Amino acid sequence: MKPLFRFAAVLLFAVLTVPAAEAQTMTSLFDFAQSADTQSSDAAKWQIVNDGVMGGRSSSQASIVKLDTGEDAMRFAGNLSLENNGGFASVRSGPSGSLGLDPGETIVLRVKGDGRRYTFNLYTPDRRTAFSYQMEFATTAGQWTEVKLPIDQFVAHSFGRRIPGMKLRPSQVQSIGILLGDKKPGPFEILIDSIMVQ
Repeated sequence: MKPLFRFAAVLLFAVLTVPAAEAQTMTSLFDFAQSADTQSSDAAKWQIVNDGVMGGRSSSQASIVKLDTGEDAMRFAGNLSLENNGGFASVRSGPSGSLGLDPGETIVLRVKGDGRRYTFNLYTPDRRTAFSYQMEFATTAGQWTEVKLPIDQFVAHSFGRRIPGMKLRPSQVQSIGILLGDKKPGPFEILIDSIMVQ
């Protein structure tokens, strides 16, 4: 093959293979689709944890709703209160062993929020109280958005305060959650369509 044609063939091969190389498969962490046996669906594995455990007055609920597309999503909604030194509402999945996360992966959420900033939590077995690895994300009121959260960028927190010097071991993550604690009292709502790993 002549050099010119060889160069053209290599260039064409590179152009055709770049999208495939960049395309990364995504796997689902949780599926909110309702089933005949609701106890076997991932939705049944989530629980509410609000500031009431510390005397606060915030309230929230998690439920499965049907979207216009016919798909199911989790709705996390309620009212954030700052009374009695409260100020957070959260929903989290129950611990179920390692979720199989690896360094370098990214958690991808598809959410429809209310314009407030939420916190995504990764929970590992730890004796510290109110401990998790956290990363905040923004929402756009009334719009579906894709949120990407690199696992390597999560930071350890306890009682909302950063703990320096602690590095997350992704393989130890057993539970995930979403928390609202933006110190803005009032109603809130966020829909979570999917939680994927890329």
